Amino acid sequence: MRRIDAHQHYWRLQRGDYDWLTPQQPLLYRDYMPEQLLPALNKHQIAGTIVVQAAQTVEETKFLLELSEHDETIVGVVGWLDLQSAQYKKHFEHFRGYSKFVGIRLMLQEMEDASRVLADDYVHALKELAALDFPVDLLLRHHQLPVLIELLERVPNLRGVIDHLAKPPIAAGELHPWKEQMRELAQHRKLYCKLSGMVTEASEQWKLEDFVPYVEYIIDCFGAERIMYGSDWPVCLLAAQYEQVLEVLDYALPKHLSEHDKAQLYGGNAARFYRLAQ
Repeated sequence: MRRIDAHQHYWRLQRGDYDWLTPQQPLLYRDYMPEQLLPALNKHQIAGTIVVQAAQTVEETKFLLELSEHDETIVGVVGWLDLQSAQYKKHFEHFRGYSKFVGIRLMLQEMEDASRVLADDYVHALKELAALDFPVDLLLRHHQLPVLIELLERVPNLRGVIDHLAKPPIAAGELHPWKEQMRELAQHRKLYCKLSGMVTEASEQWKLEDFVPYVEYIIDCFGAERIMYGSDWPVCLLAAQYEQVLEVLDYALPKHLSEHDKAQLYGGNAARFYRLAQ
């Protein structure tokens, strides 16, 4: 079974639609393209990656889809759509013309008021995507989990995946009410969780032990069949190198996980969730 990194990014600054990238972040304020990640993928026998949008523009999604057509390591692209726009269906159908368009991402994290996603237009669009069983990544912070709980009450059949464990307060070592909220969400059988983005939520002097309670709890909630590995490269470089991200997850995995379960975590679940071409 091929190993898949289910969450990473590429960007080219001159495109001009990465408002969150500034010269005050010198490590990230540069181009990151496939040739820079390839050595790490080869070293760790990662056969392919899911590239996730990093700008809330249709143009960036087109850029990533076009990039995917010329790079075999990109096995899927999770793009962006303005679900409040009358044009979103047109853009959606256009993107579906690309064989590697496998999902969209809903950016609750970037909303000043996350409850906006409970508006009728968002709910209607998400119900349409749910009817198609189309994958939706969900980016949010732990304090926004009550909104996601309510959203999934309205769209219970959404084929969704929570990015970065919903960014729990790892640096503070806090587990509540994150644990109770994630347990409630895990009752939705079509909802998955990415074991990604953890190092950037930890303290600067993080230790391997810091991540164990979070990883163990997510696996207990979602089971080995609804979790997936993601590096969050290059954002992870703010806190760890690619191999350290893998080390963190390997260390935190429960000892009872079978080799089959690990194979699902490191590729099989992502292939099934995103319906990747085999």
